[in-house]
Amino acid sequence: MGTVSTQAGMMSAEMETTTTGNGAMATKRESVTKQMETMTAERGTMATKTGTATTGTGMGTATTEIETMTSQMEMMTTERGMTATKTGTMTTGMGSVTTGMGTVTNGTEMETMTGQMETMTTEMGTTAEWVASGTGSVQVDKYLYHMRLSEDTLQEVSERFRKEMEKGLGADTNPTASVKMLPSFVRSTPDGTEDGDFLALDLGGTNFRVLRVKVSDNGLQKVQMESQIYEIHEDLMRGSGMQLFDHIAECLANFMEKLKIKEKKLPLGFTFSFPCHQTKLDESILVNWTKGFKCSSVEGKDVVSLLREAIKRRGDFDIDIVAVVNDTVGTMMSCGYDDQNCEVGLIVGTGTNACYMEEMRHIDLVEGDEGRMCINMEWGAFGDDGVLNDIRTEFDHEIDMGSLNPGKQLFEKMISGMYMGELVRLILVKMAKEGLLFQGKLSSDLRTTGHFETRFVSAIEKEKEGLQKAHEILTKLGLEPSHEDCLATHRICQIVSTRSANLCGATLAAVLRRIKENKGVDRLRSTVGVDGSVYKKHPHFARRLHKTVRKLLPDCEIRFVRSEDGSGKGAAMVTAVAYRLAAQHKARQKILEALKLSHEQLLEVKRRMRVEMEKGLGKETHAEATVKMLPTYVCSTPDGTEKGDFLALDLGGTNFRVLLVRVRNGMRRGVEMHNKIYSIPLEVMQGTGEELFDHIVHCISDFLEYMGMKGVSLPLGFTFSFPCKQTNLDEGILLKWTKGFKATGCEGEDVVSLLKEAIHRREEFDLDVVAVVNDTVGTMMTCGYEDPYCEVGLIVGTGSNACYMEEMRNVELVEGDEGRMCVNMEWGAFGDNGCLDDIQTEFDLAVDELSLNPGKQRFEKMISGMYLGEIVRNILINFTKRGLLFRGRISERLKTRGIFETKFLSQIESDCLALLQVRSILQHLGLESTCDDSIIVKEVCTVVARRAAQLCGAGMAAVVDKIRENRGLDFLKVTVGVDGTLYKLHPHFSAIMQDTVRQLSPCCEVTFLQSEDGSGKGAALITAVACRIREAGQR
Repeated sequence: MGTVSTQAGMMSAEMETTTTGNGAMATKRESVTKQMETMTAERGTMATKTGTATTGTGMGTATTEIETMTSQMEMMTTERGMTATKTGTMTTGMGSVTTGMGTVTNGTEMETMTGQMETMTTEMGTTAEWVASGTGSVQVDKYLYHMRLSEDTLQEVSERFRKEMEKGLGADTNPTASVKMLPSFVRSTPDGTEDGDFLALDLGGTNFRVLRVKVSDNGLQKVQMESQIYEIHEDLMRGSGMQLFDHIAECLANFMEKLKIKEKKLPLGFTFSFPCHQTKLDESILVNWTKGFKCSSVEGKDVVSLLREAIKRRGDFDIDIVAVVNDTVGTMMSCGYDDQNCEVGLIVGTGTNACYMEEMRHIDLVEGDEGRMCINMEWGAFGDDGVLNDIRTEFDHEIDMGSLNPGKQLFEKMISGMYMGELVRLILVKMAKEGLLFQGKLSSDLRTTGHFETRFVSAIEKEKEGLQKAHEILTKLGLEPSHEDCLATHRICQIVSTRSANLCGATLAAVLRRIKENKGVDRLRSTVGVDGSVYKKHPHFARRLHKTVRKLLPDCEIRFVRSEDGSGKGAAMVTAVAYRLAAQHKARQKILEALKLSHEQLLEVKRRMRVEMEKGLGKETHAEATVKMLPTYVCSTPDGTEKGDFLALDLGGTNFRVLLVRVRNGMRRGVEMHNKIYSIPLEVMQGTGEELFDHIVHCISDFLEYMGMKGVSLPLGFTFSFPCKQTNLDEGILLKWTKGFKATGCEGEDVVSLLKEAIHRREEFDLDVVAVVNDTVGTMMTCGYEDPYCEVGLIVGTGSNACYMEEMRNVELVEGDEGRMCVNMEWGAFGDNGCLDDIQTEFDLAVDELSLNPGKQRFEKMISGMYLGEIVRNILINFTKRGLLFRGRISERLKTRGIFETKFLSQIESDCLALLQVRSILQHLGLESTCDDSIIVKEVCTVVARRAAQLCGAGMAAVVDKIRENRGLDFLKVTVGVDGTLYKLHPHFSAIMQDTVRQLSPCCEVTFLQSEDGSGKGAALITAVACRIREAGQR
């Protein structure tokens, strides 16, 4: 299609050399008439072809467009019998286009095509007239060559604008940026569940409006509006700020009285269309007055406070001013209520501006990285720093010099309604002065600034009566236009308004591309809410704008929705969304409140843990104690003199490890480890005890052979992670199997004896089983080898437990008062006697009820990795049922127990993880989430993990304070050896826990040291320490 218009543009202006489509010369009147007949005949053919086209597409638009074409062509035929050059070629070309249209199915393509045909017909008509008149459209096109922008130029403009956006967002570059990218503090778009009664105030000129907007969501989204316009007299515009705001408050009172709502305290959104510096959603400081306002004592003040004070002075009603809104943001929000994909607002009217939802992590001017915020771009100032100088024309410079603000808002001056008519006037004046129009004559009206209005441009570009309108308008301006003058004026209007739409499309494409990149999607589906007289009233502006955006962004599906009353309904929508968010936030906080522990509550947990510890240590109270405080018979931590080769066995699940641990002292002090992992088949786990221990000995034999140590007798430490009652360092009686083990003949037996018997049965080697070890004690010992101050062990992983060095005099279950012994606390059962009921929530109870051991290990279920994900899942279900999350839709996946693994908590809370990735985790769980949903899920994860870390810290504080008091110290320096996935992998758990210990035990300096392999290396070190002590005793 492009070739046709180009050919049309290139036609020679001289009648003598007019060429027809087949190259023959037609200068005589007869040939002209023949051509016109051909044209009319071809019009008939076209009409037939049109039939095919409409049937093919089933779309009404095609027919309408073709009808338009036909009527235009009729006009052409009757118009003064003038010639159309190359018309034959053109119409044939168009015939094939219509046939082709039969196969087009895509609505977008259809629209583009229709648009192209419209342009063609308009240009054909115009060209035909021009050629006949002896002046070429080429003359205007040549004259305004710099105003006709190529696709490459538009791409370049789009790229420059993208860079300007980045400047505006950066803290360092914002002060010098021309595109200011102002935060609006509007953090969310409507989701359709908004509900309630709102007021809106719209102050942007000599009139101001008060509106009542009722939003209802009973399955059917509905918005009802009532409004009243009030005048602001000139004396008020130039009086004091107090008088102005008193007048506004009076009008507000009058409006509320009329609607009988004065007794209600309604939320209000305030559209204040003057340059402001916004610091909060409900705080906006006026930078300077514009539009003829000059009220004193308002500039530099918060307009919300001024309005609140005026209302207070009256004292006869009260309202809740929730938001100050810019009209562009209002436009996006009013469209966003009907289309939840709407995340861009655009105004092209008297002025122009745009806004869009930006990721918080890119907005340097506002604290916080979570979620999104609407950015009011103030894009009219694009180019104020000179980046558009190469595409600005002499007419743009002239407009700017004659404006109230030279050098400012240069982009706006190229595209908005305030300047479009004036641009056309300047071009007409210059062309007339050069004798190219109106026979070189000018009227005083045409010489007067502002006399050629932008609405004239829209009228002249109308399809049917455009030329007639041009004649009327030019005549009213005191000119005597010829037919050719009218055609030239039409073409000038077309070029000016097309440039405006193209530039607007280029910058809008940059905004949409940024949203696409922010979301990390291959194809963006988004909606732009649009308002403004130019967009709505100009006959071709909208279509040209859409076409430019589609050309520059072929990989996006963009929908344009006209906004209805952005400054009224939009302000109410911002308020409605803010109210919904506030109400939902309040409801969520109320639910989460139970999981947030105060300093006093944590101190109380510490105190109760201490009580339970004393019970577990006492002979009389041990039986009823929940915290069992089991003696481990480990009486010393490493002192660095340990040396030798030791074997370690680690049995705690379906896999079983055998390790060789070489401990060196002196200059080469260190630990070297070799290990091999063996699996335990299910039939062995659930067979007889003999089969299980024979399998274990078989694995040890294989390992010794693998290490080339067959026949060597080594001391051995046995990490046996099942509930045991230990009666000696090398004696542990299995109380009950867990973790799927069911081997018979083991419960109530000493596992060391069972192991020794199996070694004897094999008769291959002999081993010295020195110690049965719990993994928590192993953790303490591993760290004790690195740090002599380490006297506490802690595990926070799938489960949780702690141990520490207690004074023998306090361990009543073991005889003797000398020295110390490590006590395995088994603190997971803390609270099983009901002492934590007051801090347990409904979510803890739900998790406990559905666990394998209801009523048991209550403390562990509040702090360990096995349960935190389940607590989060239960909270998310609760929120969703209340409509506070996922728009109230519960997916089947969310109902599945265990789906929300604790590792997701660690991933979601990771600082470097953008909300985008949080959304992808939620999508993996089958949860379609918005940006707001992602923030809420993150908050729930934070609250649950924080409570776990604080409870763990409270327990630890009880332990270190007990050690300090045992020793009668004012101040204790101690190290805690820690292991476990939750502690090691969660991004904040360790820091919160350590902070809690610091706050609850100010007289202790506690260092936390991460353990490496407590159950392997730890077991070997316990054995090494026992051997060292045994040897010392022998000596």
